[in-house]
Amino acid sequence: MVVLQELRNVLCTVPEIVDLVGGADAEQCFPVNEFGRSQEVKAIVESIFSQILLSSKDEICEIISRLKWRLNLEKKKRQLTDKEMLVLRLEGQYPDDAGVLAAFLLNYVKLNRGEALCIGANEPHAYIRGECIECMATSDNVVRAGLTSKHRDIQTLFSMLNRRQGFPQILKGISLNPYTTRYLPPFEEFEVDCCVIPQAASLVFPSVAGPSLFLFISGNGTLSAGFSKEQIVEEGEVLFVPAYMEFTIASQSKELHLYRAGVNSSFFQAF
Repeated sequence: MVVLQELRNVLCTVPEIVDLVGGADAEQCFPVNEFGRSQEVKAIVESIFSQILLSSKDEICEIISRLKWRLNLEKKKRQLTDKEMLVLRLEGQYPDDAGVLAAFLLNYVKLNRGEALCIGANEPHAYIRGECIECMATSDNVVRAGLTSKHRDIQTLFSMLNRRQGFPQILKGISLNPYTTRYLPPFEEFEVDCCVIPQAASLVFPSVAGPSLFLFISGNGTLSAGFSKEQIVEEGEVLFVPAYMEFTIASQSKELHLYRAGVNSSFFQAF
C-alpha cells in the first residue's frame, strides 16, 4: 500500500474519498510522523482502506459518479496524473466498484519487458493490462476485494490481509548465460527462468534436484535427452521435467521463447 505522504496527497486531491470516509478520519493522518509512529500510520491506512471497501453500493455509486464527473472536467484543463487516468479506466471496466476508489491507496506499478514483481502472501494486488507470466506457490484460494463481478468476501479478506506499506521491489533478474535470465523471489517455493533461444542455437538445462515446469510462449524447437527420443516443442505447450534430468532444447524458429519454473535453488543450498 501507499506510504503516508502519498496517502496525504490522495486526501488533499481526491475530495470524494474524504467525503466517503469522513473529514475527521481523513485528518488523522496529517499530524502523524511517518517515521516515528509506524503502527499509527498503518492503522490509519487500514481504517481508510476498510471504510472504502465496506461502504454500501449506493454510497460507492454516488462517490464514483462525482469522481468521474470531476476528472472528466479537469482533464480538459490539465494533464491528469497516471493514477487518475488509471481510475477512469478501471471505472470503465468495473463501474460502481469499490476497487476503483481503493486503487488510490495501492501502488501503481508499471513493469518494462524483462522486469518482475514479487508479491507476498495476503498482499492486495490487481493485474491491470498487458501480458505477463505469473508463478504462484500453492495456496488455498483467492479472496477478492474488488474490480470483479465475482463474489467478494470482505470480512475474510480483512482477517488475512497484509497491508504492508512502501513501493514493491522490481526484480531485474540475473543472467545465467546469453539466453537465460533467472528471477529469484525471497522465498523457497520457486524460481523462474526466462529463456530466449535464437534460431539454430541450443541451450543445455543441467540436472537439478527438483522438478521443473516449462511453458513455451512462442517459436518451436526440439528437446533431447540422452536416453529418450528427440521431441518437438512449440508455442503453447507445457512440459513437466522430473528432477535429476539433463536435457537440451534447440531452436528451429527465429526465436524460441520459454519459461521454466522450478524449486528455488536456495531451498537445496540449505541442506
